[in-house]
Amino acid sequence: MTATGTTAMPPAGARVLMKGNEAIAEAAIRAGCRAYFGYPITPQTELAEYMARHLPRAGGVFLQAESEVAAINMVYGAAGAGVRVMTSTSSPGFSLMLEGLSYLVGARLPCVVVNVMRGGPGLGNIAPAQSDYSAMTRALGHGDSHGIVLAPATVQEAVDLVRPAFELAERYRLPVLMAADGLLGQMMEPVVLPDPVPPPPPPPWATTGGGRRRISSIYLQPEDLEAHVRDLVVVYEAIARDEAQAEAYRLDDAEIGVVAYGTAARIARAAVDRARHEGLRAGLLRPLTLWPFPKGAFARPVPRWLVVELSAGQMVDDVRLAVAGQTPVAWYGRLGGVVPTPVELLAAIRRVVREPGEVVA
Repeated sequence: MTATGTTAMPPAGARVLMKGNEAIAEAAIRAGCRAYFGYPITPQTELAEYMARHLPRAGGVFLQAESEVAAINMVYGAAGAGVRVMTSTSSPGFSLMLEGLSYLVGARLPCVVVNVMRGGPGLGNIAPAQSDYSAMTRALGHGDSHGIVLAPATVQEAVDLVRPAFELAERYRLPVLMAADGLLGQMMEPVVLPDPVPPPPPPPWATTGGGRRRISSIYLQPEDLEAHVRDLVVVYEAIARDEAQAEAYRLDDAEIGVVAYGTAARIARAAVDRARHEGLRAGLLRPLTLWPFPKGAFARPVPRWLVVELSAGQMVDDVRLAVAGQTPVAWYGRLGGVVPTPVELLAAIRRVVREPGEVVA
């Protein structure tokens, strides 16, 4: 059964075949999202199209903005009114949203943003990539800004993370981002959809017209802004302590640990299984949160690490910081939308085991 192109929402609990973009949109509606603002950009446009068809039927508001800049500022407005709100985009559009995301952080407003990454820089192409890693994790725009970044590897996992994404955003009053890519957004996989939940009531700080409330990111006095940023840092520290997650696969006796997330992790897992078949004790560590990065997961006694990513080496910096020079870290990446094969990654694993080094290719 496929939900693509249908007019009726799939039944709860049913196993249905859905495209990644559409499955994320359906999961958001079922999670109580009642406002979506966005702008079409490949390879995430189907997410917006699905919202346009189905969100109004759930009593929500869909609006195609004139640009990504407009869309993220509409998100700001809806979030300030206490609405469960979402947007989605792809890499060039994400660049345009960064200023608005910093405003959302500064104003302590929750929202969910899905970035279906594509090749870059510039317009690049529409093939899958992971080269927005640093933009999403190092600073969410200007001014010591951070948002939680989740990294699903399958369509089902993306569906399962949507409701927790909204809940995390509301718990910490910060944006939560989903780091997808063109492959995850466009592929079709069977998923089990969750039961729908009603939208939560507006929080007490929301500007609903029921009293005098002020939401702003402007602090004209430096001492006031410093105090506000220090409060944010306390929140960041709590997130780093409580929300970092990673998944370990066949690492207990590994002589080499592969580190990858999202689509790259799926390919890496297949390469790890092939390595095991030929006697190489390989394992996989998959970060589920890119920020906060799961540094504690690297405390396990793995003698060497190989970081695999669809970028020019961005997550590898976080891995090297996590191991603090105690373990060799090699890197293998493909760029511009090129996706490696399991055979290709198996060859990289062999080389690192044979000749440990900083860079494989």
